[in-house]
Amino acid sequence: MNPVLVTGGSGYVATHLIAALLRQGRPVRTTVRSTAREEALRVAVRRGGGDDTALEVVPADLMADDGWPAALAGCAEVHHVASPIPSVQPEDPDELIVPAREGTLRVLRAARDAGVRRTVLTSSFAAVGYTPRPDAASAGYTEDDWTDPDMPGLAPYPRSKTVAERAAWDLMEREGGGTELVVLNPTGVFGPTLTTELRSSTQLVKAMLDGTMQVAPRHRFGVVDVRDLADLHLRAMARPEAAGRRFLAVADGATTSFLEVAALLRRHFGAFAERVPTQEAAGDDLPRPVIHNDRARDVLGWRPRPLETTLTETVESLRELGLLEATG
Repeated sequence: MNPVLVTGGSGYVATHLIAALLRQGRPVRTTVRSTAREEALRVAVRRGGGDDTALEVVPADLMADDGWPAALAGCAEVHHVASPIPSVQPEDPDELIVPAREGTLRVLRAARDAGVRRTVLTSSFAAVGYTPRPDAASAGYTEDDWTDPDMPGLAPYPRSKTVAERAAWDLMEREGGGTELVVLNPTGVFGPTLTTELRSSTQLVKAMLDGTMQVAPRHRFGVVDVRDLADLHLRAMARPEAAGRRFLAVADGATTSFLEVAALLRRHFGAFAERVPTQEAAGDDLPRPVIHNDRARDVLGWRPRPLETTLTETVESLRELGLLEATG
């Protein structure tokens, strides 16, 4: 059986996706910038129920051509998950935009040249709904919407995701060969971590619980469970009708806020969550955008977990890995 390539194997989403593929009995090859992280990756995959004897780890950097032909040799399917996600926004937007765009194009060209059947690309809701709209709380956002990368004041991260995804579609239209492209646009990705190296969303949950986040940021956002995003990757690869389409990945129901997340954690975990913020940062009222997941549900049969399950199981995973201490 040909291996499936997953880029950025040590990442939050990729570890769950690799474990899911291995649970299906699929051999997996994954790329990492440095093989020094290989053992931690294998531990994470085993923690997710995957048999890592069917996992091959190879070095490849999104900013260099070396390694990609070998990584793709014999692969008919590619899940391109790797992408830079900053803890703080850089002053120079090109620090994010160039790696995001060029890395994506490098993987797509290499996949095309290797005769890959389909690539499923993890983009972001940041490429869909970061241009404010007066009807965001009523009509909402669908896969037909795009963030305007030239909008004044747009942060580097949503600009980088928009530019990279646009470049991906343009490349496939011009010179994609026989390779199909599917794009997933997740909202905020939360859910259990398989590693002790925390990423952006799990860092936020930890900061809420340990008191580091004393005031909740004023923000409204959608949530998707990392396990459901991995499942959507599998469905997007398997279903013929997914070819050439975008799919928003977001849990059912309304968008949420950090203050609402804090209240949910306090309700579920009591004294353990006594340090979560009880106030939101000052500012104007923000619209609560509607984000539609109908296409993923209807076309791919996707059924995401509820927000409450995702958030409580995120905390439970942090506790199980010893990344949180009781407060009393």
